Amino acid sequence: MTFTSDSASTRFSQAFNNIQAGDVVASTIAIFQSLSIDDQLAVLWYAYTEMGRSVTPAATGAARLQLAEGLLIQIKQMSHAEQLEVMRDLAAKKNTQFSRSYGILSTNTKLAFWYELSELMVKGFVVPVPANYKISRDGAQVLETIKGLDFGQQITVFRKVAADMGVDPLAD
Repeated sequence: MTFTSDSASTRFSQAFNNIQAGDVVASTIAIFQSLSIDDQLAVLWYAYTEMGRSVTPAATGAARLQLAEGLLIQIKQMSHAEQLEVMRDLAAKKNTQFSRSYGILSTNTKLAFWYELSELMVKGFVVPVPANYKISRDGAQVLETIKGLDFGQQITVFRKVAADMGVDPLAD
């Protein structure tokens, strides 16, 4: 089967139209993970910048952000091209030293890491989503679905997405 934007949109629409309310979180996560790496990063960027004020207390309140501080400092010292490569590597679960260092963080710390990264992007220390970047239709739909979830469901989606990124060096 050839994959086209029409087939992706059809798949996406069918997935959301055929789910029960309790399955919306799992479906949102699954469809998020099927997006391109750049669209996954864009969804995170838009979600954190548009909804970050509500995500922040849940993320940083329970996180040991000092454990991720070294990773954030490393990112700030990189060129924009290197920063983007690191973010893509994390989302793609590429086995790099940075991805392994991220992989040992707790889920809450990973969630806070992405929030802090978005803050650094807003401040200009980390490469932002390019002004001319056009998120795919499916990426925009995932973002709209996340916005429509209740707070607990949003946090569950973000926790799972953040937890699944990077590489766990301790896994078998």
